[in-house]
Amino acid sequence: MSRIVTVVQARMGSTRLPGKVMLDLVGQPLLLRMIERVQAAQKVETIVVATTVEASDDPIEALCIQNGLRCYRGSVEDLLDRHYQAGRLWNADAVAKIPSDCPLIDPAVIDRVFEYFLQNDYDYVSNLHPATYPDGNDVEVMKMSALEVAWKEARRPFEREHTTPFLWENPNRFSIGNVRWETGLDYSMTHRWTIDYPEDYAFIRAVYEELYPKNPRFTLQDILDLTERRPDIFALNCRYAGVNWYRHHLHELKTITADQTRHV
Repeated sequence: MSRIVTVVQARMGSTRLPGKVMLDLVGQPLLLRMIERVQAAQKVETIVVATTVEASDDPIEALCIQNGLRCYRGSVEDLLDRHYQAGRLWNADAVAKIPSDCPLIDPAVIDRVFEYFLQNDYDYVSNLHPATYPDGNDVEVMKMSALEVAWKEARRPFEREHTTPFLWENPNRFSIGNVRWETGLDYSMTHRWTIDYPEDYAFIRAVYEELYPKNPRFTLQDILDLTERRPDIFALNCRYAGVNWYRHHLHELKTITADQTRHV
């Protein structure tokens, strides 16, 4: 069986919401709540928090040490290198990329993507190409051998910054698998559960305050039920639904179309 090292990328220097990984969610930093949910996935074993060498990210390393979490510190802009080096240091056969801005990720979604990767022989598997789950359930798994090719050959800045585009932009070179939401629905452009703006934090905090005290293992369906009961919570960040990094690179991306992103 492949040894999958799960890398959670995190830094303090977000331009739109600085220090977002340390924001409070029911008494603990957002990063720890995120890690709780990743740890709850049955198929996740080794987790590495990958941050930068910047002094501003010292609190992330300190938090990891205090909580017995593995931490790797590397390049500020080159996340491809950060993921590759973490995978190499922890002897990975495959690396999973789960960004720290997904504190509502459902552990069952992680398990489903991991299982699909383990049962097949793809170089790269995700639930993002095309995306169907509510935004903020991002899981990507890639063979270490494929990641190494990307690490050696990727040149464009967005390929280094976003880690995986060199893989999924070259389906002629790499075998690509995708996991669709089993409901047959597509909420990727309408339901935003990731954090990049203050409104996202308001939404995520409201979800945690409503659901976490009763059930720390609340699910994707629990969040959907809550937002149906409480349209006021759903509305907190809905103006940013569908907004993602693709919007800045549509002229460069071959496999992404304009209907897969929105401008603010």
